[in-house]
Amino acid sequence: MRLQRPFVGACALTILIAAIAIAIPAVLAQANPAYWKSEWPNTDFTKHSIDYGDVLSGGPPRDGIPSIDNPKFVPLAAVDSLAPTEPVIGLAVNGVARAYPLRVLIWHEIVNDVIGGVPVAVTYCPLCNAAIVFDRRVDGAVLEFGTTGKLRHSDLIMYDRQSDSWWQQFLGEGIVGSMTGKRLKTLPARLESFEKFAARHPNGEVLVPNDPSARAYGANPYVGYDNSGFPFLYKGEVPEGIAPLGRVVVVGETAWTLELLREQKKIKHRDLLITWEPGQNSALDARLIAKGRDVGNVLVQRRRGNELHDIPYDVTFAFVFLAFKPEGTLLRK
Repeated sequence: MRLQRPFVGACALTILIAAIAIAIPAVLAQANPAYWKSEWPNTDFTKHSIDYGDVLSGGPPRDGIPSIDNPKFVPLAAVDSLAPTEPVIGLAVNGVARAYPLRVLIWHEIVNDVIGGVPVAVTYCPLCNAAIVFDRRVDGAVLEFGTTGKLRHSDLIMYDRQSDSWWQQFLGEGIVGSMTGKRLKTLPARLESFEKFAARHPNGEVLVPNDPSARAYGANPYVGYDNSGFPFLYKGEVPEGIAPLGRVVVVGETAWTLELLREQKKIKHRDLLITWEPGQNSALDARLIAKGRDVGNVLVQRRRGNELHDIPYDVTFAFVFLAFKPEGTLLRK
């Protein structure tokens, strides 16, 4: 796939400009693991699968964006703060269904939870719009994840609190430390509107903040980000013929542009069925998430015999797909 070098577009994102100012001192030392050692004394930096020069500071320190480790849920019927079209990560495991609103995850990025007896990490990277759920079990151990405050290709780098190894959120892969090369299992989940989750799971539960006053829940700290010309703290290449922050639907090594899916409404690819319906706000557009423009609901299922089953997928940005899957196939109009 033909690539072009990045350009710097006009950007009026005040909060991002402020974050850049905070991050500059740390960015200058990013390629030096000796610099990180004071913050990460238990991380084995001799083991890594990445170029350390690709790691940048996002501004906050380790756990500066706090994960939610003791999540609180309420019955769906008790929720009155969510607009019907607000985005949530809908997850159902062993008969238990929970919605994780992006209005909460945008401020915390990771929820360590146990649902239906399965320990999971529900993750969201705002700079990549990557909403991914992982099984937290690796080699018989249950890991707990936090945020490193660092980015690679503008994507969240997580760490596990058992080994202090670093993990790439988009790939679910250990990239630094003793867990390098390990892979987390990705679980099927839907990035969907609250009303769609409620229709599927009327007895479901909804994540609510432990302290509603701790953050401006419902507000978007990245106003206008997904309409900006270039991703934040990214220094890689971008695709030709599509905006770097144009949304794509990723399944394995293949991606479809949201523009193509919106036009066709339904795409059949081998045993996959990919559909789009209107009615979901962008979490990265307006000041209030409930006022974000309609980017629609995407569903990806695989046919097994006469039945359709949900499978893992991601609605992310074009630059993310190319950065992490440079040999992948991007299908467009």
